[in-house]
Amino acid sequence: MKVVIFVLVKMSTTSQKHRDFVGEPLGDKPVTALAGIGDALGSRLIEKGFDKAYVVLGQFLVLKKNEELFEDWLNQACGANAKQQRDCYNCLKEWCDAFL
Repeated sequence: MKVVIFVLVKMSTTSQKHRDFVGEPLGDKPVTALAGIGDALGSRLIEKGFDKAYVVLGQFLVLKKNEELFEDWLNQACGANAKQQRDCYNCLKEWCDAFL
């Protein structure tokens, strides 16, 4: 008789960038430290005055952590697509849940 054992490995649904961001205090991290925000979107945000992650966090809080409002703002502010919006929202939400 042959016994086969399957090992299930749960893959993480967040990026390493996300885990790095939410794993420590905000400090003076650049806007590109946020999950979903790369160099292109980061440059657009910087042009509008959102140069640090804490400035984007401020907007997130002004919008009362509302997912729809924040994602719409992020799209308008820098042209983030749906995945980028969701990644950034989830990153900030998880950070707030851990540190606020």
